[in-house]
Amino acid sequence: MQVTLEIPDDKYASFMEVVRNIRFVKIRKEEKLTVAEQKFINGLKNSLNQVELHQKGEIQLKDAYDFLKELQNEESAISK
Repeated sequence: MQVTLEIPDDKYASFMEVVRNIRFVKIRKEEKLTVAEQKFINGLKNSLNQVELHQKGEIQLKDAYDFLKELQNEESAISK
């Protein structure tokens, strides 16, 4: 049987120490993320957090037109 658990980052090390000491538990090789993958995941978490705050009415997000205008301004600044 396989079980998937989500453990908070700050509790991971202590949880894994306990699990490694259980004889009948087999742990698959832990996959290490590349720097780019970790950066992507962190950005995604941040974006989802902003959506949640927006849904609660705690922050106001930019609309698509403002976002595109900002991108155009950045592109103009870079090409100068």
